[in-house]
Amino acid sequence: MVKLFRSKSWPVVLVRHNSANPNSPLAPGGAGNELEEYLSGPSDAVIHKSVNSAFYGTPDLHLWLTRRNFRSLVICGFTTNYCCETTARMAGNLGYKVEFVIDATSAFPVKLGDREFTGTEVMAMSAANLDGEFAQVLTTSELVENYQNA
Repeated sequence: MVKLFRSKSWPVVLVRHNSANPNSPLAPGGAGNELEEYLSGPSDAVIHKSVNSAFYGTPDLHLWLTRRNFRSLVICGFTTNYCCETTARMAGNLGYKVEFVIDATSAFPVKLGDREFTGTEVMAMSAANLDGEFAQVLTTSELVENYQNA
């Protein structure tokens, strides 16, 4: 997906979660704070945040998008039910057209009482929460098919 966007010179915004907890793997310098290798290359902005939503980061994502007259977003990343879903909800509330690429996200298992939900179940619930209300949920192949000839 990133390769497709770069090949069309469409904007790519990366989001880095910088945990305020120095013991977190997401703390600056921690293994979880590093961007995946496939993301290396040009990007139009890198948002640094310490909370779930990319809209509460630096630089200000909403301002960055507004100044460039962007009104739609494609969201993918980690984790499905925290950072990705929160960002998608906020984007939807701010009036953006949001495409949420469910298989380009990932989630950890979640335990509630005696029940443990698999990462796949967590992802499915996020998709159900978002689709039609805050975003259009689709797969990578659907997104590529929609945009390949754009």
